[in-house]
Amino acid sequence: MKKFHQVNIREKLRSSYWFIPTLMTGIAIALAFVTHMLDVASESGAIKRLDWAWFYTGGPEGALTLLSTVAQSMITVAVTAFSVTLVALSLASQQFGPRVLRNFMQDMSYQVVLGTFIATFIYCLLVLRTVSSDQNQSFVPYISLTVAIVLALASIGMLIYFIHHAATSIHAWHIIGKISAELNNSINILLLEKVGQQKWDLQSTIEEVPEGFDYEAYPILAAQSGYIQAINEDQLMKIAKSNDLLLGIKKRPGKFVIQGTELVKLWPRERVNMKTRHGASLYKQINNAFILGGERTARQDVEFPIRQLVEIAIRAISPAVNDPFTALRCIDQLCAALCRLAERDFPPSYHYDDQHNLRIILNQVTFAGLVDDAFHQIRQYGRSDAAITIRLLEVIAVIGQHTNNDSKRAVLLRHADMIQRGSQQGLPEELDRKDVEARYQIVTKILTRPTMH
Repeated sequence: MKKFHQVNIREKLRSSYWFIPTLMTGIAIALAFVTHMLDVASESGAIKRLDWAWFYTGGPEGALTLLSTVAQSMITVAVTAFSVTLVALSLASQQFGPRVLRNFMQDMSYQVVLGTFIATFIYCLLVLRTVSSDQNQSFVPYISLTVAIVLALASIGMLIYFIHHAATSIHAWHIIGKISAELNNSINILLLEKVGQQKWDLQSTIEEVPEGFDYEAYPILAAQSGYIQAINEDQLMKIAKSNDLLLGIKKRPGKFVIQGTELVKLWPRERVNMKTRHGASLYKQINNAFILGGERTARQDVEFPIRQLVEIAIRAISPAVNDPFTALRCIDQLCAALCRLAERDFPPSYHYDDQHNLRIILNQVTFAGLVDDAFHQIRQYGRSDAAITIRLLEVIAVIGQHTNNDSKRAVLLRHADMIQRGSQQGLPEELDRKDVEARYQIVTKILTRPTMH
């Protein structure tokens, strides 16, 4: 349970712009005190004195000027970098949609660059106060100055990297690539998911669901409103086993839950004991197994990155943007993800304990639902674009070659039919319609040919 919430805390810290700069500032403060103590020890002879003056040969006045210049430069560059970051966020939000801002917020490069500038500024300020220009007892912290110069050189390198990264991070291919990487990670989590024992025979599992489960089970209500970001299914399995219950999960990650609405159903009602032997109430334990937040995340929500790619695609083919090549790139990435999903069986909704007792019924995503998410809106907005329509049919043909499952092929064929019908109404040019019809005939041959088992 602790590990489950630690992952959530790590995700939040990764998306914050204050954590890494604050951490680096703390390290800079500690480094300033350490180097000052080394300078004092070296000056007093407590440790062997090294010739650090080869890096800086000036006196106290020069040291003060050097530190002041570096500090002033770093805070100016930090403000500029922050302004450039805001401009990049604004451009990305306008062109690709506000939901992609989360991907920018999780980009640690911006955070490290900003933290480097601020840490160097703080370090120089702290070292600046240790320099003494008194004629009777002047003190030049050569070790601290050497470290300050090294930090300044490192900051220049980070500035060059920042300019390059800021320029590339707002490119369509970079944003689409990051979302696609998140989508692949979500697919890995989905396909590798294993909670207790699983049965893949759908008919036999449906027969094991108690009659009247949907109407007579005890409801557990949501303690707060928000999007379900993650569900600790292992914890729910432990709760079900220890209390000898069957849990029906009503919502899956990505769905919005309103406080006071039904979250989980417990069966049988007479076996529900709200006071558990571990002290915490059953109501609290079950709610703690759900992480809710103000926005969706891709951690356990495969639909979310798919919809992000779809949003970029339909913005690209809108008259205001008119960038069909970006839409085609999104469709290609969706094709790659759906090919992976077509090749594998989805985890079943029914999970069993070690004694093969049905314990959890999940609200699981389906191949049909994910294909709907990927194609519906692009088909609707791109019906008057021949290139988009043809690419959708080509993608469906490719996906169809990655599965021998009849039900999955039926889903793909249904979308091919809708695309073909939409093209007849949306494309005014007869030759374009003939091109679409030719692709459609290829798709139907692939999806209706006998499957190899």
